[in-house]
Amino acid sequence: MTKEPLNFRGVIVATALAFKEDRAAPAGLAVDYDRFAEHCDWLITSGCRGVGPNGSLGEYSSLTDEERRRVIQVAVDTVGDRGLVIAGAHGVGWHQARQWAQWAQEDGADGVLLLPPTIYRASESEVIEHVTRVADVGLPIMVYNNPFDTKVDLVPSTVAKLAEIPEVVAVKEFSGDVRRVMEIRELCDIDVIAGADDLLFESIVAGAVGWFAGYPNAFPREAVEIYDLAISGRLAEAKELYEHLVSVFRWDSRVEFVQAIKLSIDLAGQSYGGPTRPPRGPLSADNDARVRADTQRALDYLATRAKG
Repeated sequence: MTKEPLNFRGVIVATALAFKEDRAAPAGLAVDYDRFAEHCDWLITSGCRGVGPNGSLGEYSSLTDEERRRVIQVAVDTVGDRGLVIAGAHGVGWHQARQWAQWAQEDGADGVLLLPPTIYRASESEVIEHVTRVADVGLPIMVYNNPFDTKVDLVPSTVAKLAEIPEVVAVKEFSGDVRRVMEIRELCDIDVIAGADDLLFESIVAGAVGWFAGYPNAFPREAVEIYDLAISGRLAEAKELYEHLVSVFRWDSRVEFVQAIKLSIDLAGQSYGGPTRPPRGPLSADNDARVRADTQRALDYLATRAKG
């Protein structure tokens, strides 16, 4: 019997990473693996299909190699067979990204999330080689289009070429252009995964089949409900809930998204967000107030909704 290829559908959470004060650690902050494990467990028990450690939200670029690998190990040990672990395998060059994919495979991850080369503005041919080399490891790959951070835009025609690589099974689309969902589906047989929280509803209507998400770190149950309603075609119900959360979801598409999501986690009160490592500093007073206001509006609505 042929084994069905792994898909990345459902709500997979790009996990935030907890830190604790430690003078001996980088920037005085050590990774709090116990809190991270608790957070992963909470996300899975709240209905999320999986976790995505070592993405931008997980501050992978601020971690030592030892920390970065242990984060994957903790996620795998915590999630077990209850869900997926899709590890960030981002690297400046394919030789580095492939090494992270190899370690992710050794440590039991189910697949990898893969940006184009970071820092360097790669050409299309360089991006294709980058992904091809990482694919040699053998893990399923979700390529990640984030032209804002990488300055490399994986346009639909490029995604179609990457889709010819057997290990590439999905694309996390974060360009902000929802029209690309249909165009990618027209050009190739690949799962389009919503990457921007504030385009989740629109992306599913256009044909996205999964959500690799940031704000479910703070609102996992509600996020799963929105996704399930939309995927099942109950669009009016999905839209009603989405409309009351989208103002806070918009912080996922802003420069300060890591700090904002961590603050929202703390305000929601079910898990721990905490501080960020450099280069990220605290939110400005204005942004802090705005995140608090947007989060509180969402919490107030959910409290009212729960009362019936």
